Amino acid sequence: MSVARTSLTGVTFYSPSEAYNGFTFFSPLASKGGWLVDMLGKTINHWETPYVPGCHGKLLPNGNLLYAGKIDDGPLVDFEGAGGILLEMDWNGKVLWQYKDPYLHHTFYRMKNGNTIVLKWVKVPRKIASKVKGGLPGTERWGTMWGDALQEITPSGEVVWEWLAYEHLEPEVDIICPICSRAEWTHATSFDLLENGDILISFMRTNTVVIIDKKTGEIKWRWGTKELSHQNSAAMLNNGNILIFDNGRHCIGEGIGFSRPLEINPGSKKVVWGYEEDPPIYLYSSFLGNCQRLPNGNTLICEGTTGRILEVTSTGGMTWEFVNPYRHYSANWGHNNFIFSAYRYGLEYEGLRKSQGLDRPWKTWEEISKIKPEVAKPSPTEAEVIRSRLEPLGY
Repeated sequence: MSVARTSLTGVTFYSPSEAYNGFTFFSPLASKGGWLVDMLGKTINHWETPYVPGCHGKLLPNGNLLYAGKIDDGPLVDFEGAGGILLEMDWNGKVLWQYKDPYLHHTFYRMKNGNTIVLKWVKVPRKIASKVKGGLPGTERWGTMWGDALQEITPSGEVVWEWLAYEHLEPEVDIICPICSRAEWTHATSFDLLENGDILISFMRTNTVVIIDKKTGEIKWRWGTKELSHQNSAAMLNNGNILIFDNGRHCIGEGIGFSRPLEINPGSKKVVWGYEEDPPIYLYSSFLGNCQRLPNGNTLICEGTTGRILEVTSTGGMTWEFVNPYRHYSANWGHNNFIFSAYRYGLEYEGLRKSQGLDRPWKTWEEISKIKPEVAKPSPTEAEVIRSRLEPLGY
């Protein structure tokens, strides 16, 4: 078991030759904002906001941070991942754009056309909710079951596309975990816009990951039943496979819970790669957390409930480990260093360069810090010229 999980904070292990070197952004659950740190754990930037995170923040290619915040008086504020506001901020924390909807939760996706896809809760019609299988009977929230919706919004906040999960799910197929509440049918935790326009979305309560045809709304691919246990993130990789962070809560047929990143071939629906610690319980986040495939083939893993971020190779070797040193208080979890998610940005990432006003490639952050605007020096006066000539002569 890593000593870092119980006593150490900051960077506890680093192999520069094997790691994907860059900067890591993370959002502590109970802090108001997020941090960007270098490979040695040094804070590069801290964005302070009026809101604790609804889930996470991401650095955009334009150099800004897009941050999902949680409003205190939302109608479903006690639901996991409750949000309510999106903030786009520049490097110095100035808010350039915001979007409010009290039913926003978890995540978002900024599209190339400038629109943003958001995830929100909507009520499931009673006629449909009554047919949904699974969950603890009678645990609907005041008699209501909530489901998920995706909306594409313009910069002005206009909704130009919407997908309602309850219109396309199957009540007898998309079954809620038997020991979970029926207050939510699906509880989506992440989604990813694919190159062909389809959407990959992860439904935590039904232990499934699906692909939606964005044009028709139909579900064209589904996986995870009896394989996943309340996964928290899913993303399409460049090789066409799907990377999933399986949290391992309510594991089927297991006496203990444990977390693991899994790589799935969508064609064969087989696991082609995974990472577990030895014993598996040493990597466990019952909720929160995510994973990210890095350009060099390594995988960044966020073990949310321990505040630990680690980077591993394809063969399972550790190359970097960091433990969130910032502890905050939350009413639900007490004093903790929980992290919603973490993302690594390499030295080549255009968003980092643009945040500093640079158009050319650069090698290290220290190089950027030394770049300062040139200030023209005023011409010396006649008296200063004469004095500069006389001083060497002893006058």
